[in-house]
Amino acid sequence: MIPVTGFNGQTVAVLGLGRSGLSAARALREGGAQALCWDDNPAARAAAEAEGFETRDLSAQGGFDGVARLVVSPGIPHLYPAPNPVIAAAWEAGVPVDNDIGLFFRSFGSGAWEMFDQPPKVVAVTGSNGKSTTSALIHHILQSAGRGSQLAGNIGRGVLDIEPPEEGGVVVLELSSYQTDLARALTPDVAVFTNLSPDHLDRHGGLGGYFAAKRRLFAEGGPDRCVIGVDEAEGRYLANQLAEGAVDDRLIRVSAARKLSGPGWDVFARKGFLTEWRKGRQVASIDLRQVRGLPGAHNHQNACAAYAAARALGVAPRVIEAAFHSFEGLPHRSQIVADAGGVVYVNDSKATNVDAALKALQAFPRIRWICGGLMKEGGLEALAPGFDHVAKAYVIGREAAGFALGLAGVEAEVCTDMDTAVARAMADAEPGETVLLAPAAASFDQYDNFEQRGDDFAARVKARLAG
Repeated sequence: MIPVTGFNGQTVAVLGLGRSGLSAARALREGGAQALCWDDNPAARAAAEAEGFETRDLSAQGGFDGVARLVVSPGIPHLYPAPNPVIAAAWEAGVPVDNDIGLFFRSFGSGAWEMFDQPPKVVAVTGSNGKSTTSALIHHILQSAGRGSQLAGNIGRGVLDIEPPEEGGVVVLELSSYQTDLARALTPDVAVFTNLSPDHLDRHGGLGGYFAAKRRLFAEGGPDRCVIGVDEAEGRYLANQLAEGAVDDRLIRVSAARKLSGPGWDVFARKGFLTEWRKGRQVASIDLRQVRGLPGAHNHQNACAAYAAARALGVAPRVIEAAFHSFEGLPHRSQIVADAGGVVYVNDSKATNVDAALKALQAFPRIRWICGGLMKEGGLEALAPGFDHVAKAYVIGREAAGFALGLAGVEAEVCTDMDTAVARAMADAEPGETVLLAPAAASFDQYDNFEQRGDDFAARVKARLAG
């Protein structure tokens, strides 16, 4: 645990008692503060009380009396589409609002570091798509290189649940826009921006607010090194703002769409090969085509970002290459769940938006595509560049019929439920094809989360193969 510093003897309120909220309450108590907890869910309040925490309805009159700070869990809106009433009450009471990420960065360093020859470092990864895979891949590379590494944030453990790092240790954080938007302290050593596509727009008042939340990690965080994906205009804008000139090697530009050139530090993937250029010359090259755990151009972008972050930490190219080949991927993100009869079964349930699903479609040559769910804003037209890879679509979800109508030019069968979709796709699949779950939609119409949806797909595939 990372004890929260700076609030010894003070009362700090915690709103939202899920994983990050309870973790923050424990870390506050460990640091000498009194954690005052609230959640609208009575079961969550009971769980906090069972650990000895006091609960108080913070929206009630006088709810913030004696409170020094409010710590908010990431799922709670603080501005758009409307401020949560408790957050609005904190504003009125003049109580500063923060989150567990802000507490982590203000408390991460310790007096023991004075004895370290190599102080610990933090690598923070943000972006729309690929940040989980990129974060996990950086962590895997560091472990393969013999570097002490912990993975936390939006993936793995809560940031305050990790162990205090030892000398030379690295903490790899995946940070969502919800987390970067509200944190009052952001001080990573290396910060990574993967890409940007429309998502969570209601929480940020539009695309500009969404990008601004991501940008805070760099503009306010002041990292020593920045790894920036430049395949979108926002990434190119961010890279331009951060660099003091063309040869500023505090910035590493990353692309999976084109060759990068110039006197700076670049990492790019073209035709399946990752290449590192620095000061106008090639430093290293890696063939990604046979890296089973990183299929497709979107994963090649993840590989480039992770490679660049590892290089910024001093890891050698050949060590990184070996780690690529031992990386098995993450559950629900281009995860191979079975390979039978010449047909590969891939679970990409995390592809909850159109951009992520398109990247999944473009990663495989001929696909039996299971898709559908709770549709997001913007329609499905942007998926069209991947349709020539689709032999047939098998549509699930309560809106399956409407979803199928949006797949112009694709043969689509309305299956509604996962069991029917898996059965039909497996019956039709031929050797050399891929049965791919890449929903391009949220899961909440039929499942609690995308993980449950992906687990259902994997279980039904394995059951039919076993039977």
